[in-house]
Amino acid sequence: MVKFAPLFLPWERRLQTLAVLQWIFSFLVMSQVCVVVFVGLLFTRFWLFSVLYTAWWYLDGDKPWRGGRRNQALRESVVWRYMKDYFPVSLVKTAELDPSRNYLAGIHPHGVLAAGSFLNLCTESTGFSKLFPGIRPHLMMLSLWFRSPFFRDYIMSGGLVTSDKESAAHILNRKGGGNLLGIIVGGAQEALNARPGAYKLLLRNRKGFVRVALMHGAALVPVFSFGENDLFDQIENSPGCWLRWTQNRLQKIMGISLPLFHGRGIFQYSFGFLPYRRPITTVVGKPIEVQQVVQPSREQVDELHQRYIHELCNLFEAHKLKYNVPADQHLEFC
Repeated sequence: MVKFAPLFLPWERRLQTLAVLQWIFSFLVMSQVCVVVFVGLLFTRFWLFSVLYTAWWYLDGDKPWRGGRRNQALRESVVWRYMKDYFPVSLVKTAELDPSRNYLAGIHPHGVLAAGSFLNLCTESTGFSKLFPGIRPHLMMLSLWFRSPFFRDYIMSGGLVTSDKESAAHILNRKGGGNLLGIIVGGAQEALNARPGAYKLLLRNRKGFVRVALMHGAALVPVFSFGENDLFDQIENSPGCWLRWTQNRLQKIMGISLPLFHGRGIFQYSFGFLPYRRPITTVVGKPIEVQQVVQPSREQVDELHQRYIHELCNLFEAHKLKYNVPADQHLEFC
């Protein structure tokens, strides 16, 4: 039976829903729309616009690999405040971050669309700059999305950069410090595990971010978003079933995963592609000091990786009861 939304709701709630709707549109279809517009303009009297943009694109092509182009006005847009209040999303600091250092933050879990990571690091809706003064946050995203005209400029404005070693090196080697690079360690593949009550992380064999931290001497910061996996339901895709096999194959081919998720609708609460109104609390842990090793050995990487897992587990256990995680629930790694 369909559960319809009330006819009369405060405008505040309607604006919150609208803000989330535009975000869903942006990250599901806006890239494709931008490509169609770019090509379509070539066959109209506005063809010069696409030609000029092509010239700009050529000159500016490496920008996503060189720290991106943040736009503070867009980061502080009221749209993100409405989106934050929809869930709501909050950011919790457990330790200070020295603005004279550079940091690499491992973020868990990915969730379906990484809503918490986006709001905390790519907008000012949760007050990142006030909580961590002097720290400029960046968030890594698949390089594929930066090959879309117009869309690349939009996502760079929030602080998104490519998920390549070159991009990480540019940010973590900046003199003077004050940079935080966020990596959603489980990546697109972990999204296939995202469902309410799930705490399975793809981390056991994900050691590349640890190697990067060692190579650049960047302190490692464990970050966990409680509630990130609760925003959507997902069609059953247990490991070994035909659906999961198909999703894994597509992920290897395209680089992006295709979780078959569903949530609520705009005018009813029973089905749709909007996330549920469930809180997300992102807890930023204490930095793990890392000594720079230009060419780290496997043993050094493994040792730091185990220490990182230990600190992440401690962070989860210390805060889980505050955010309605059962006492007998622990992190699982695969």
